Amino acid sequence: MQELTMSSKLKYIFSIPVIISALGYFVDIYDLLLFGIVRIPSLKALGLNPDVDGTFILNCQMIGLLIGGVFWGIFGDKKGRLSVLFGSILVYSLANIACGFLPYFPKEHLVYQYAGLRFIAGIGLAGELGAGITLVSESLPKSLRAIGTSVVAGFGLMGAVVAQLTVELAGSWNISYIIGGVLGIMLLFLRISVSESGIYKNIEHKTTVSKGNFLSFFTNKDRFIRYMKCIAVGLPTWYCIGILAVLANQFAPEMGIKEINPGKAIMWGYVGISIGDLMSGFISHLLKSRKMAIFYMLAFTLLGVVIMLFGNTNTETKYYIFCVWLGLGTGYWAMFVTLAAEQFGTNIRNTATTTVPNMVRGLVPVMILAFDLLKHNFTVIISAAIVGLIVFGLAFYSAFTISETHNKDLEFTE
Repeated sequence: MQELTMSSKLKYIFSIPVIISALGYFVDIYDLLLFGIVRIPSLKALGLNPDVDGTFILNCQMIGLLIGGVFWGIFGDKKGRLSVLFGSILVYSLANIACGFLPYFPKEHLVYQYAGLRFIAGIGLAGELGAGITLVSESLPKSLRAIGTSVVAGFGLMGAVVAQLTVELAGSWNISYIIGGVLGIMLLFLRISVSESGIYKNIEHKTTVSKGNFLSFFTNKDRFIRYMKCIAVGLPTWYCIGILAVLANQFAPEMGIKEINPGKAIMWGYVGISIGDLMSGFISHLLKSRKMAIFYMLAFTLLGVVIMLFGNTNTETKYYIFCVWLGLGTGYWAMFVTLAAEQFGTNIRNTATTTVPNMVRGLVPVMILAFDLLKHNFTVIISAAIVGLIVFGLAFYSAFTISETHNKDLEFTE
């Protein structure tokens, strides 16, 4: 095969599918993490409990992500990648706009109304990344897949930073919700110019190929193991965000820090993740290996977690610096989703790529539950360390033993 020229490579890397997917993931992350950023001010303003009600609402959003991941995954394999990119953004944009009007809702059962809207938003948010990464993976030459998907995630993850800055500049949590929803509606019109994946078009009308069969991941031993390993590889990313960033305020007393702002911890974490995601594609490209790129980044993250928890992290600034470190390390998120896309055939690829990251997100409540239970017998730091030991152990094992997919041809079915 003829080597691509630099101009051809740039044309692919900055093609319409990559740009639109990156913008979509930007809005997705903005809306996904906005509740974590405005959790305390929004719940206090609505007269709700930031801890008890906040945990309930967050869990409802995560359950929505799980259900939405399955729904949009199947939908994308049966009806096409573009159908998900249009449908999912409409659902979560409208839900976020509605969240902006919560102060005007009836006060009775307000916690359930808030939780219901975040559940609907979660369903919509679940489809964005998987469909975008699948479309980009199937549209780019195999030599550029890692770089293209890294551009999508690297730019998209800056949505977390913009969300935090928007909350600060807007001066009102509900205005931030409305801004996120409006951004999504605007992006909806830009997506009219995107074309469907050529690889998907080749099987779109084939009646002999079973498309979007979610149960097929559990009916074949080899496929089931591949699927579980893909999920395990991604667990440290949301351990770092879901526990060490979102619950950052809980670590402050033990570390001798007066106060830690979870919103800022999330923001700085995603500054690191954005840079890490851009780097991960180039690291994989240079190493000619998805597995080794993920392994090195996992090792870098684990080192950061150990020093953060057991080192001399005694100021708010130091905590945020470690959030950047952990973000850099867990910046293999795009690589992990690309790995999932490359593990499975075209007929279930979108289902895999959409459900795998949402299974990881959906396991956040499980990690938090384990963390909370351990706190009854251990300190906050030791509890976090125990959960981390399990999470990283599973991730390292899976990264070592999963199939290498660098330069793998994606035009195949299961």
